[in-house]
Amino acid sequence: MGLEVARTEKRRIALQTEFDGQRSQAQRNRLGQFATPADLALEIADFVKSLLEDDQAIHFCDPAVGTGAFYSALRTVFADNSIASAVGVEIDPSLARIARELWGRFGLRVVEGDFTRFATSAGQARRPNVILTNPPYVRHHHMEREYKAAIQRLSQKSVGLRISGLTGLYVHFVLLATEWMSDGGIGAWLIPSEFMDVNYGEALRRYLSERVTLIRIHRFDPQNVQFDDALVSSAVVVFRKTVPSDSTEVRFTLGGSLEEPAVLQDVPLSRLCPNEKWTLYPPDPKDESRTCNGKSRLKFSDLFEVRRGIATGSDKTFILPRDEALRLGLPEKWLKPILPSPRHLKRTILEADTAGYPKIETPLAVIDCALPEAVVREDYPTLWAYFCEAEKTGVTNRYLLRRRTPWYKLEQRKVAPFLCTYMGRGAKEKRPFRFIWNRTAATATNLYLLVYPRDHLARVLRSRSERAAEVFEFLCGISGVDLRNAGRVYGGGLHKMEPKELGAISVDALVRMIPELESAISRSTLFDV
Repeated sequence: MGLEVARTEKRRIALQTEFDGQRSQAQRNRLGQFATPADLALEIADFVKSLLEDDQAIHFCDPAVGTGAFYSALRTVFADNSIASAVGVEIDPSLARIARELWGRFGLRVVEGDFTRFATSAGQARRPNVILTNPPYVRHHHMEREYKAAIQRLSQKSVGLRISGLTGLYVHFVLLATEWMSDGGIGAWLIPSEFMDVNYGEALRRYLSERVTLIRIHRFDPQNVQFDDALVSSAVVVFRKTVPSDSTEVRFTLGGSLEEPAVLQDVPLSRLCPNEKWTLYPPDPKDESRTCNGKSRLKFSDLFEVRRGIATGSDKTFILPRDEALRLGLPEKWLKPILPSPRHLKRTILEADTAGYPKIETPLAVIDCALPEAVVREDYPTLWAYFCEAEKTGVTNRYLLRRRTPWYKLEQRKVAPFLCTYMGRGAKEKRPFRFIWNRTAATATNLYLLVYPRDHLARVLRSRSERAAEVFEFLCGISGVDLRNAGRVYGGGLHKMEPKELGAISVDALVRMIPELESAISRSTLFDV
């Protein structure tokens, strides 16, 4: 039957390509339909085979079967007589029809419907002992509100864990399918690696570390996107449905393939904390930011407060060149300097003109007025006319603006002396984020992190302002490796840094650079140094 399976697989790939061409990128993003590459499905199936007994009967399930990439891999890797039963669930009628036509004669029962309902209904099918799948990567904001609330309640009831409303659909698939799977079964999941970093991934991290025996987490190189049509950094998560023992070790691998990873580390389960990032494993050999026990002595957040910049709700409305704002007659008292997007800001040290604006080619102003509408209309007619023109464009229907009173009232942030770009790209020694020394009166949008010295460091800088240059030298000296390890990465090598993530970076080197700071900290009871 091997030759027939190979012929059917060739036909499957052709039909998958045809199907993908009929759906727009936006449609497939919304539905989370990203087909598993055939070679990767085979690699995962082969790895799972190595975990099973030779004579074990396979009861297979793919909760998001699509055109059947994983069933094809199963039929290729396992002997025909070892597959006792197989079921695939697919919510898309077109894909369900393709899978049934291709694989029905090979023993795959295809169920058209929502797997989350299928797995929790009575008498639906024999419980599987092998799950191989690539569940739909549907972001929470693409799920209808009622459905999202219902599936959140269903998962929480099923596993007894609090599930964040920001959780993507794939997490619910993992939880519900594993609860349904027979005890001792093996699950292999191709899912976004974001769950290892993000706060809303904590429930899944807790489930994997406490409810099942986690065997392997393999992260692919973020530069090597597994799906040609989705910028998703992927991971293969493999576990057995058994309660973990005290001696359990989890193998974390990075880069290369499942069989031949570039880096690996065996981590005792006792070291895996659900409320910490798991992308710390395996460590980058160039990462010198941590001590031997994996913890920094002093963290960035001990010396700095980090906040996101302001979200205007409509940069096109509120931010414009200062010269244009003045030409329009907008009152200068309601204009504040603001930095341009990082891609338009080439300098890392910003000096100010006499009005506090950065000395750059096109200084920008942000309209920052919180006066009631009646006062603006009466006292500032040109500003009122500007707001009225903006309203005609429908801008007040935007998410942030319709929640503000008045709609043009912006968030407030103190001017930050240092900033860090929020997104960027960089591999090896290249830094994905830039630090900026802001010697102006300009605020910044949420494309930046605002960095404020606090406590001991703030007092040192007040008394010795020249030490700011050493602080900036330290910030610019944080290695690309340390920055990438602190932040999170998406497919295609796009890195992002949240305030808490920047706050976890070691500042021991900064303390050593500034004697007054080291002395102040050594006398303090706040830090154990």
